[in-house]
Amino acid sequence: MTAPPAADESESAGAAAARLTGRPVTGERPLSGTLAEVTLDGGRSVMVKRGDDPGAVRAEVAGLRWLADAGTVRVPAVHGHDGRWLVIDRVPPGRASARAAARFGHDLAALHATGAPAFGAPPPGGTEDAYIGRARMRNVPVRTDWPTWYAEHRVLPYLRRAVDGGTVRHAEAAVVERVCERLPELAGPAEPPARLHGDLWNGNVLWGADGHTWLIDPAAHGGHRETDLAMLQLFGCPHLEAVRDGYQDAAPLADGWPDRIGVHQLFPLLVHAVLFGRGYAEQAVAAARSALAG
Repeated sequence: MTAPPAADESESAGAAAARLTGRPVTGERPLSGTLAEVTLDGGRSVMVKRGDDPGAVRAEVAGLRWLADAGTVRVPAVHGHDGRWLVIDRVPPGRASARAAARFGHDLAALHATGAPAFGAPPPGGTEDAYIGRARMRNVPVRTDWPTWYAEHRVLPYLRRAVDGGTVRHAEAAVVERVCERLPELAGPAEPPARLHGDLWNGNVLWGADGHTWLIDPAAHGGHRETDLAMLQLFGCPHLEAVRDGYQDAAPLADGWPDRIGVHQLFPLLVHAVLFGRGYAEQAVAAARSALAG
């Protein structure tokens, strides 16, 4: 297949969509500095996203395709991409409902069950240097237990960055480090690597007009299935109880999972502390103290 022509730095979202899809563009509506809704000839609406960070588009495309290959939770189709631009289907918006949420929980359980080769495994075609939001995230496959991998490759790297940036105080860092030391006893029963979305906050969950729930902007990797669920709770999700009920019906969580929510929230909270500051650092330390107290 012939590769699309290279982009120039001044290219618009509409021009990128035309170049990458090979179809004329009839409309363009910017939504932010890096995202636009574009209408292609024939009426199809697509979302066009610019990725300014090196490798970000490649990582996102690999994640979307890995999730789609599972045939479980719905993700938008990729219509074109290069090193700077990504073109995917627009999901017509609908309303969140308990029924859709229960279906989402069931499908999320099925996604997790498709598995991953190892904790930290990137999607096929992805890279070790990936992203969660605007923060760099290393996807290094590690064939060890989850507590060791989670501490060394998820919690501690962001804790160090937060301490170096002055967001987390040294005394507070010691609390998080204590959680990492005790993870073998706090993590619950051992589980195989799950296929995670990896950045499953409410903004990446779209409630479609078709009654289904769609996922966008993955930071996909092999991890623990409770991490996705803990992130859904951390940033709020409509009908969360229905999501959990659907999940539990399909694949019950191990006993004691509510006590482990804070452990799984440490990673996203520390990422947010690095990106957005002190408020999230305080939440991370509170989650660590709660995990130790439990």
